[in-house]
Amino acid sequence: MNEQSVNTPLSKGSKTKEKIVKTALKLFSAKGFKATTVRDIAGAMGVKQSALYNHFKNKDEILETLIADLTSSAIVHLFDSNKEPQEVAKGGKALLAGIATKFKLLSFDSQNEALFKLLMQEMFRNERVREIYNEYFYQENVKKLSSYFFMMMQEELIKSSDPLLLANEFFSPLFFYQMQVSLLKMDKKSTSSVVSLFEKHVELFWDNIKLEKQTSLF
Repeated sequence: MNEQSVNTPLSKGSKTKEKIVKTALKLFSAKGFKATTVRDIAGAMGVKQSALYNHFKNKDEILETLIADLTSSAIVHLFDSNKEPQEVAKGGKALLAGIATKFKLLSFDSQNEALFKLLMQEMFRNERVREIYNEYFYQENVKKLSSYFFMMMQEELIKSSDPLLLANEFFSPLFFYQMQVSLLKMDKKSTSSVVSLFEKHVELFWDNIKLEKQTSLF
């Protein structure tokens, strides 16, 4: 038996499992976890329910897989960079613009949109989802940005202030705009009134915190 024939069944099984997870995510985000049945998932895939049970014990186990995916989603990795933190902080306004752009692009990415909707729906029902939201989506991103704001203050790019408060104030509107985009798309309404707000937020925020350089007369 050659190596290819040994690996083929595993590869096929892995693809099937991935398809189950993607189909379940689509249904969970559209109908809600509680209202979605294993039969619904199997029907959407055009297979028997038994085919799903070969990979997952129940739909709760599928949800657990999706919850694990949340920790590796793009919104968690806003600050992935090969540069040194001090160098990233020197970007100042450009750093903030990059974060806002990521939020906007993720609002129009179907995979991340579905994960975001699932997160919002399950947050009040599932303690693990709440933990993930608080730790990965909120605390880690806020702490990271606050450290960059502190470095910007040291570089005299922005006014001296509470860096943690600044980080919270910067992120809050972005989450709100992202939710607005999702709600408008759900109702098949135009998002044009919201998309420009991501960039406008950066402009207004930066104008309020930037440190004006004093020009010496001598």
